[in-house]
Amino acid sequence: MIFKRSYCDDNNTDCENVLAFLAKYQGEIMNKRILSVGIAAIAAAALTLGVTGCAPEKKLTIAFVMGAESDPFFQAMKVGAEAEAAAQGVDLVWQGDPSEYNVATQVPIVDNVLAQSPDGLVLIPTDPNGLQASADKAIEAGVAVAMVDTTVSDASKAVITITGDNADGGAKAADAIAAAIGYKDGKTYEVVVGLTSATATTNVGRLNGFKDRVASTYPGIQIKDVAYSASNPQTANSNVNNWLTKYPNLKGIFAIDGTNASGAAAALQAKNLVGKIALVGYDAYPANVDLLKQGVFTALIAQDPAAEARLAIKTLVEYIKNGTKAATHDVVIPNVTLDANTSADDFTKYTYVATN
Repeated sequence: MIFKRSYCDDNNTDCENVLAFLAKYQGEIMNKRILSVGIAAIAAAALTLGVTGCAPEKKLTIAFVMGAESDPFFQAMKVGAEAEAAAQGVDLVWQGDPSEYNVATQVPIVDNVLAQSPDGLVLIPTDPNGLQASADKAIEAGVAVAMVDTTVSDASKAVITITGDNADGGAKAADAIAAAIGYKDGKTYEVVVGLTSATATTNVGRLNGFKDRVASTYPGIQIKDVAYSASNPQTANSNVNNWLTKYPNLKGIFAIDGTNASGAAAALQAKNLVGKIALVGYDAYPANVDLLKQGVFTALIAQDPAAEARLAIKTLVEYIKNGTKAATHDVVIPNVTLDANTSADDFTKYTYVATN
């Protein structure tokens, strides 16, 4: 019997040492035909090592669950997730309801991926309370969890949370609207805000940032109403049309995410109100960037969804393999304001790229 180094994986010192021992003494053992029981024991040990120390490392699986999977923001995130999964040599399970952004559709999807026993889960909760039990269930099952974009009420046991600077984004939106409407102290200006969810942590943070900046710097701006679209641009369009009827003196709209921005832009175009009502949106969807260049949007607040996804997967893999904890548990990635003064290079850099 010839013991070969090829039985071992690269750099597996324990395996190589056992095979070297067997190779050194195999001639003496075979020639003298002694210690047959000992030989059997040594061979059994070698086989055991072959199962454990010499076996190929198990390929990790990372699940990634979001709401409204077709949203260009999540499609741009998918580009980063796929790239990092390939770089790390892990399998990626990408699942989300095609168009619905709500708890009722997301919870069963999380249950489905957990039934596949992934090693890690990147979760984008549609509601901080509604997905808390799902996050807890994953962690209790030994799945390493990362929260991206949004989070749950108690994410203390997650490996990492990653999001854009939502309060800052809301403040930037208030600044952009104030500049577009020519804000002056002593005058009043009516604005409205379109959101996807009343509870998603991103939406809440942006709305609070907008309100705080208005209260501190632009007290003449009156937020007349807010409405919710569940990440559906048609619903957002309908909301804006209702506002245009209800508030004939409307001066500005803050569309708090990409789908609301798309719906609001379509409504203003249909009513020939482009340039008459300031529209500030969130997320650099390619179509909305084109509309910004045409003057339909006053500004867009851009995030970096691909970077969020890459960091989440990289952090989970390092934690699962090595027990390495994130240097910072709560990571906040800065936003960028895109407007008429943005350079061509920055438009290219920050416009979201979708999967093929």
